[in-house]
Amino acid sequence: MHDLRWIRENPDAFDRGLVRRGLPARAEEILAIDREWRGLETEAQESQATRNRLSREIGAAKSRGEPIDELLRQVEGRKQAETATAAKAAELRQQIDELVATLPNLPAPDVPDGPDESANKEIRRHGEPPRFNFDPLPHEVIGEKLGLMDFPRAARLSGSRFVVLKGALARLERAIAQFMLDLHTGEFGYTEIAPPYLVRDEAVFGTGQLPKQAEDMFRTTDDTGGLWLIPTSEVPLTNLVAGEILDEAALPLRFTAWTPCFRSEAGAAGRDTRGMIRMHQFSKVELVSVTRSEDSQAEHERMTGCAEEVLKRLGLPYRVMLLSTGDMGFAAQKTYDLEVWLPAQDTYREISSCSNCGAFQAQRMKARYRPSGGKGTQPVHTLNGSGLAIGRTMIAIIENFQRHDGTVAIPEALQPYMGGQQVIAGNG
Repeated sequence: MHDLRWIRENPDAFDRGLVRRGLPARAEEILAIDREWRGLETEAQESQATRNRLSREIGAAKSRGEPIDELLRQVEGRKQAETATAAKAAELRQQIDELVATLPNLPAPDVPDGPDESANKEIRRHGEPPRFNFDPLPHEVIGEKLGLMDFPRAARLSGSRFVVLKGALARLERAIAQFMLDLHTGEFGYTEIAPPYLVRDEAVFGTGQLPKQAEDMFRTTDDTGGLWLIPTSEVPLTNLVAGEILDEAALPLRFTAWTPCFRSEAGAAGRDTRGMIRMHQFSKVELVSVTRSEDSQAEHERMTGCAEEVLKRLGLPYRVMLLSTGDMGFAAQKTYDLEVWLPAQDTYREISSCSNCGAFQAQRMKARYRPSGGKGTQPVHTLNGSGLAIGRTMIAIIENFQRHDGTVAIPEALQPYMGGQQVIAGNG
C-alpha cells in the first residue's frame, strides 16, 4: 500500500514510478478525491466544535432560566449534518483506499525499465552446464521410466498439473527440503516456522495478493466466508508481524518455512503442461526478512546469497537476473530471479525470486517499529525469497545429474538425507 501523505508530497515521483510500471499516472485523480475528503473532515471537525459551543450555551441558558429551544434545534441540525458529512467522508476514504490498493509497488531506481522478461538484466552466472555424450531427457521422462513419477494416477485423483512421487523421488523431495532448512537455520540464522496453510482475507491483502491476484489462488467455502490456501508461505510468515509495533532492537527478524503452496495457474493455460514445472500444488522453502528501512537493501543482497548457496552446494549451474519493471511482482520494488540450468530445455528456468518490498507490505499490514531513542514509529521493510522451490530443485537435479543408463546421481550434499544412497535407479 502506498502512503497517502507521501503521494501528497511527491506526486510527480509517484506518477513516474507508475509510468515505469507501464501504468497511467494516477496522482491527480487520487489527490482530487483526497482534497475533497480532507475538506469534509475539516468541515466535520468545525461542526463538532460548533456543536460543543452550543452545548455549553445550552447549559448556561438553563442555569439562567432562559429558553433553549432554538439552541436545541441548532444542535440537532448540526448532528444531522455531521452524520451526512461523516458518511460522505467515509465513502471518499474507502474510494481512495480501494484505488490505492490496486496499484503496485514503485520500482527502485536501479531496476531496468521494460515491458516484460525481455528487459531483464543478467547480473552473474555460476557453474557450467553439464555436457552429455547422449541426448539428455526431460525430468518427466526420466521419472516415469524409473517408475517413480506418476502423472496419470495423479490426474485420476486430482486432474491436470498434479503428480504422485514414489520411493526414492518422494524421499528426495523430503531430503531437499530438510537440507535447505538445515542450511538456512543452522548457517544463515533464520528461525524455522510451521505456519497455517489456510489464511484470512487480511493476510493475503497484507502481502499484496488481494485484490489483484484472487484468480490465481484457491479458496475454501464455509460458513465463515472462506479461507485462502496459501500460494506461498510468504503470506503467513510476513503477516506474523501484521498490526504490531516492534522494538528496533528486535530487528532484523528472519523466518523460514517448508510448506505446500497452492496456485490455480489461471494465466498459464497451455504453458509447461508437461512435467512438474508448473503445478497446482508444490512445496517450497520460503525465506522472509523484516528489517529497518535503512537495512533492507543489504538484506536483499544477503537473502539472495542465501538462496544461491543452496544451488552452489547442490552443484547446479545457475544465473542471477535483475527483473525489469514489467516483470516484477505486484508488491516488489526490486527482484532478483535465480534461474537454474535445465539440460532438456537447453535454457535457464526460474527456481527462486528474491524481492525487496520496502514499506509496501508493511503499510498494508500496519506493521511498524519504534526506533531506539527516537520518537514515533516507522514502517518496517519486508523481503521474501524462495530458498528454494522444492519441485524445481528436484527437476534440476534429475536433469543435470542424469546418466546414460537412465539412473540419476544424488548430489553429495543430499546423500546424508537419503540414508547414504548415491544413485536413484528404477523403482527406488
